[in-house]
Amino acid sequence: MMSQRTIPPISQALKVALQDKIDQKTKPPGSLGRLESIALQLGLIQDTLTPRINHPSIIVFAGDHGIAAEGIVNPFPQAVTAQMVYNFLQGGAAINVFCKQHNLNLVVVDAGVNHLFPAHEQLRDRKIAMGTQNFRQMPAMSLDQCRLAVQAGGEEVKRLHEQGCNTIGFGEMGIGNTSSAALLMSYFTRIPVADCTGAGTGSNIQQLTQKKAILQQVQAYHPSPASAEQALATFGGFEIAMICGAILEAASLKMAIVIDGFIVTAALLAAASMQPTVKDYCIFAHCSEEQGHKAMLDFLQVRPLLQLDLRLGEGTGAALAIPLLQSAAAFLNEMASFSSAQISNRTI
Repeated sequence: MMSQRTIPPISQALKVALQDKIDQKTKPPGSLGRLESIALQLGLIQDTLTPRINHPSIIVFAGDHGIAAEGIVNPFPQAVTAQMVYNFLQGGAAINVFCKQHNLNLVVVDAGVNHLFPAHEQLRDRKIAMGTQNFRQMPAMSLDQCRLAVQAGGEEVKRLHEQGCNTIGFGEMGIGNTSSAALLMSYFTRIPVADCTGAGTGSNIQQLTQKKAILQQVQAYHPSPASAEQALATFGGFEIAMICGAILEAASLKMAIVIDGFIVTAALLAAASMQPTVKDYCIFAHCSEEQGHKAMLDFLQVRPLLQLDLRLGEGTGAALAIPLLQSAAAFLNEMASFSSAQISNRTI
């Protein structure tokens, strides 16, 4: 079993004081809507009446999947994973644009891409292998590989935390990873895998029907992984396992974690199965258009901040949501109170 620090639930000691501070701002109670609940959660995570968003970062983990080499569940070839990593490093992807726009630090991690990259200042080499095994024939990775990936994800978060980051989101790149995520979703939620399976990178109706049938076969071939760790090793990708470890480490460091779409939420399902209190530290960026994501969010009993019909991945939803966290912290810290502004508060 993976060695993990126990993640305590967030302290509720300041909840009354935080809520009073929010309610005393020069506005009707609740009139800033979800920003008020974000401000409260940030204060509880950081255990302070003056939460700050410091050095917000996005880590994009990239990895290849053995199933993708067959080209039977993914309309795009496996080579696109490596090509997109180069696009990230050249600044040409959507996540680059949004991180630049919102002044977010972006880190790209090679978790297990089937390609050897030259050294690059923005690329972290944490390659476990040249992609996972084909889970139609065997578990995607060994338990040792899974543990190494979880550990590596945590180490990447710890490195950023030591540089002053207290707010983090995760993205992913890996042709075939919606298949892994669907299988993990089905394992943790007990929803039939066909209902968890969507078009991914653009499958047509015929391809989607085939994808569902293949994933049902995979599930039948691996009927009962014994634990969350075993399920992650059986169905996951190296990038998904690293995101799982990254989420666990970020929560243990009392960081605010911005959860992106379908793939990242699948990694969270694994993390929450291992440490249920990890969810206390998570803020859910958006509801993806990918089949199954809404059901994932419903299973977790959470509400996303945005509904933009996104289904790109890369951490794009998290990058778009982090400015909302900044606005929540800003109003809590900078907005006048009725007392300081000498404005009469409500009397009834």
